[in-house]
Amino acid sequence: MAAALSPYRLPHAMTLPAAALHTDIAALLPRLRRFARALTWNREDADDLVQVAVERALGRAGQWQAGTRLDSWIFRIVKNAWVDEVRARMRRDRVMAPEQAGEHVGDESAEAQQQRMAIQKAMSMLSDDHRVVIGLVLVDGLAYKEAADVLEIPIGTLTSRLARARETLQGLLSDQARTV
Repeated sequence: MAAALSPYRLPHAMTLPAAALHTDIAALLPRLRRFARALTWNREDADDLVQVAVERALGRAGQWQAGTRLDSWIFRIVKNAWVDEVRARMRRDRVMAPEQAGEHVGDESAEAQQQRMAIQKAMSMLSDDHRVVIGLVLVDGLAYKEAADVLEIPIGTLTSRLARARETLQGLLSDQARTV
């Protein structure tokens, strides 16, 4: 009877390993949001993407193998969910304008806002492969090996994609600076 009154009692369907998995997933939320922001460049889309990914992860928790990297597994789910979303948007033929475009007009942070918008525009012009590697390595700070594992590609492919992505991004930002 005492066990039924315990405030630490888990719901009957949740086992101790499942509770630990839920706790570990919750601990990854800041990193997942950072990665999702790198992919989407929109706060609301990033939050939605993380929610979809966490729902998928929890629904498919049985597919995760203990002893493997949970963060790599969930980053892969985030990436795949974003690919699904982009494809769905393309099917709907919907073009989204950034709502933040006029958010800070007249504000002292207008210059910082312009820089952020220039980076956002340049990032949106990158291919999905380049945007993903920049998100994992430069934004989230994953090591090359970890990012290659997340993307399920050889490390050499990752490093060449990253080099091309950096070069393209620098070129786009230089072009934007010249036109301003």
